[in-house]
Amino acid sequence: SEKELLDLQKNIVLSHASGVGKHLDEDVVLGAMFARVTSLARGYSGVKPDTLKLLVGMINRRVIPVIPEKGSVGASGDLAPSAHMALVMIGKGKATYKGRVYPGKTALKKAGLKPIKLSPKEGLALLNGTHFMTSIGCIGLWHAKNLLRLANISAALSIEGIKGRLEPFNRELNRLRGHKGQSKVASEIRRLLKGSSQKRTERVQDPYSFRCVPQVHGAIFDVIEYAEKVFETELNSVTDNPLLINGRVYSGGNFHGEPIAFALDFLGVAITELSSISERRIAQLMDTSFTGLPPFLVERPGVNSGFMLPQVTAAALVSQNKILSHPASVDSIPTSANQEDHVSMGLNAGLKLMEIIENTYYVLAIELLAGAQAVDLRKEKISPALRKIHRKIRENIPFYKKDREHSDAILHLSRMMRKGEI
Repeated sequence: SEKELLDLQKNIVLSHASGVGKHLDEDVVLGAMFARVTSLARGYSGVKPDTLKLLVGMINRRVIPVIPEKGSVGASGDLAPSAHMALVMIGKGKATYKGRVYPGKTALKKAGLKPIKLSPKEGLALLNGTHFMTSIGCIGLWHAKNLLRLANISAALSIEGIKGRLEPFNRELNRLRGHKGQSKVASEIRRLLKGSSQKRTERVQDPYSFRCVPQVHGAIFDVIEYAEKVFETELNSVTDNPLLINGRVYSGGNFHGEPIAFALDFLGVAITELSSISERRIAQLMDTSFTGLPPFLVERPGVNSGFMLPQVTAAALVSQNKILSHPASVDSIPTSANQEDHVSMGLNAGLKLMEIIENTYYVLAIELLAGAQAVDLRKEKISPALRKIHRKIRENIPFYKKDREHSDAILHLSRMMRKGEI
């Protein structure tokens, strides 16, 4: 009956709101709401204009549903988090408005909005889709680009710290490999080191973590480009089910998160490698027999421990990243009485990606601090581009003359890096 159809829409939202755990960041929720709007606005999902208008109004007035981060298996899309989003639209659940958490109906009222009654198909339309994993992917993509930029800077500073050779960054040498990312990174390292007065080492070759920066960072550049293409495609896709096409109803599987899950997992592997090669450069900077600098980059090494423990912290973070890099997308647990017998685990891939990203900011912050310390101890003129970076670091974190706590410096620098201040 008509009444049962209407009850079904509300009941789907209520019963599927089964998420647990910490709350998703507000920017992830806003991104997911935007992704849902772009999909529904294509006109294949059978939703009323008023439903879309409410979702747009919530975005514009920053009525942000409170959504637990765990509970999605990535098919039929992100059901549990989407249900928590839809709860607010029908006047239930919880939402933040102007920094405070309110019952959903109250939050809408304070923003000058009214809850809706769901019509047939609308409950499914709001729940089915990959919008939460896609939102995390887009946010993760921004951070991945930022981390690669920072890793190129930290690598160049470490190269100056060891008086590293410049031949590995030769334009023609890197062009011959043929990979776009490799040439891009080599060009960036050349730019960062241009104008350096550093006397170069007499070593024939530097360790791989320095010499192979174009190859490793370049491969990460290529992964980021792949992920960007996937996320951009998904943002412009219709991921609902069933779909209304030319007056007919088609039931398919556009909600399945496999393309996004693969991209999220691949991005996690790539960023883990970015942290891994950075930690190796940090470790090399600690070795007096390699650098010719004081052990652990500190004067009076018998009394001071210097950067010994920051390298240990970096090792611990990289080890955790390697654990987190196990692909979520290779796992599948059947749900819904075996009807949904293969799922993507895409949101799990996204959640662990964000942990990898956080850890990598810390690792790169440690390398920047160690690299700045090394060039200070070297007392030679570094490149203009790196002098600017070094000056910014030293304006906030002084030279490490004798032992003091490292934690605050690492946290402060990582926050600066996230804000684009480095």
